[in-house]
Amino acid sequence: MEGLRYRRASAWEYDLILREAEKYGELKHHFFAVVEGKFRDVYAVNERVWEKVENLKLKPYAYGTFVGTIKVDNLVEKFYPNVEFFYFVNVEKNYAVLSPKAGFLFTTGKDVPRSGVRRYNWQGTKKLVIYDDNGVILGIGRINPESRRKFILNVTDVGAFIRRKR
Repeated sequence: MEGLRYRRASAWEYDLILREAEKYGELKHHFFAVVEGKFRDVYAVNERVWEKVENLKLKPYAYGTFVGTIKVDNLVEKFYPNVEFFYFVNVEKNYAVLSPKAGFLFTTGKDVPRSGVRRYNWQGTKKLVIYDDNGVILGIGRINPESRRKFILNVTDVGAFIRRKR
């Protein structure tokens, strides 16, 4: 754990998070903290919890909900959200709702045909938040409008953690 720094997200980092959220809708949560080590991991944190963490002598490994990582890509800092990030965003655009069968396929790492998409809203970004019929977030997909067979490509999904190699 040595070498890790725990701090509030800077104004610049918050702006990166906000800009990513605005591709999909409105950010509902406004307090983020960073665990800085090899990467900068971003957590959505309750402000009261943060006050307690700030006063601890022994720093925790993590706190709050892990929502993504800030990385440098081609000399540009970018926030890469994970699936949980979208629980903190009021998603109004760039999303797709899948049929039950397509939703199951998606959560097993498969791509989705156009016929499995009940409805979608696509405005500018290639990535979509993927939902089932009940409004549960299944993952993140990349729209592929030229293909009917692989209309939504699986980027990541809620089943990825279970499928990972140990």
